[in-house]
Amino acid sequence: MAEITYTVPGLDHEQSGTVVGLLQNRLSAYNDLHLTLKHVHWNVVGPHFIAVHEMLDPQVDLVRGYADEVAERIATMGGSPQGTTGAIEADRTWDDYSIGRDGVLAHLAALDLVYVGLLTDHRKAIALLGDLDPVTEDILIGHTAELEKFQWFIRAHLEDIGGQLTHAGATSEANAAADAR
Repeated sequence: MAEITYTVPGLDHEQSGTVVGLLQNRLSAYNDLHLTLKHVHWNVVGPHFIAVHEMLDPQVDLVRGYADEVAERIATMGGSPQGTTGAIEADRTWDDYSIGRDGVLAHLAALDLVYVGLLTDHRKAIALLGDLDPVTEDILIGHTAELEKFQWFIRAHLEDIGGQLTHAGATSEANAAADAR
């Protein structure tokens, strides 16, 4: 990451660098997520295809907007947002989405695990931002609330009448997809 030569009032360069680093990771996660959602949108098949196909586009738009908001916050803080595929690869601590053409339930179960990872990392970033930068913390809290709601939409397709998820206990997207099939 390039050196930060200015920042927002109230944060020194080191603090701003820490925040920018957290935000860069979230930017890469958002860029990866919106690509993954479009991948699912193009590859989901079977009963309820159209419902899921159409459910995903508003989420793609929302996540792209979050990426833009995070990138603009990085720039506001004197950083240089990196939105390239190389940045996604460099920042990635998660596996690439592994499900190709498959049924609705398989994709939704795999996506649920994608959201578990993303939201877990969001909460870690929020905790680190606590006293450091409440403005950035607030941005991520708002994003997290909406992303959790979308995860609920996904899980509603996977939940049985007793509240159990079809893929409970799965530790990989491939296992979640197989359990949901």
